[in-house]
Formats: sequence, C-alpha cells, structure tokens
Amino acid sequence: MSDTMTTHVKETSGLIASDKVEGTAVYSHSGERLGTIANFMVNKLTGQVSYAVMSFGGFLGMGNKYHPLPWKTLTYDQERGGYVVDVTPEQLESAPAYSDDDLPNWTNPSYRAGIDDYYSRMPPL
Repeated sequence: MSDTMTTHVKETSGLIASDKVEGTAVYSHSGERLGTIANFMVNKLTGQVSYAVMSFGGFLGMGNKYHPLPWKTLTYDQERGGYVVDVTPEQLESAPAYSDDDLPNWTNPSYRAGIDDYYSRMPPL
C-alpha cells in the first residue's frame, strides 16, 4: 500500500480532526493563556459542536477545573495557533465549572442553559 493511501488528513483550510483540537491552547483577548481544550460536546442530532470544555488551572493534571465554553464564543487565531475567547481569568473563576470529582449532568437542560446564560451576560471586552 502506498503512503498516500495510508495518510489521514488531519486538517484542511476549513476542517480539523477532533484529536488536533484537543490540547489546543485557549487565550484571553489580551493574549493571556487561559487553558487548553480538553474535549468538546457535539450535538448528536445536528452534528454541531455545542461546547468546548477547557481545562483551566491545576498542576500536572491535578486540581484541574473544566469550563464548558459555548463553541460560538471561541475564535481561532492562526498566529497564536490557538483559540481566543473574550473572558478574563477573573470571569472564569465565577463561570460554570466542574472537576473530575464533580462531573456535570449534561442531560439536564438547565445545566446547559446556565452555561449559555452566563456567557450571554458577559460584557464585551
């Protein structure tokens, strides 16, 4: 089998493989690194990404907090090689979050509504 037949394209100008998104840095608008994309939540019916779950804080994987960010709040910045979100570290401290020991109930519509409500009320930076 030739190399071209076994090569998997991980990124095009408009598409990216999920495993390339996971681990990508997330920056504040001012350029401060906030965390990395841990995973994302995809709507099963529409196929659209609803939330990026950002890992924030912790040390060597311990004590991490996970912040679900509405996907529409992220913008990819090619120069930084990461996503930019108009959120400060202080705003993240009071944003919806969870830990490995306290996983959210994604099946509860009010949980998702709380995330969407928090970010819709954020004043623009």
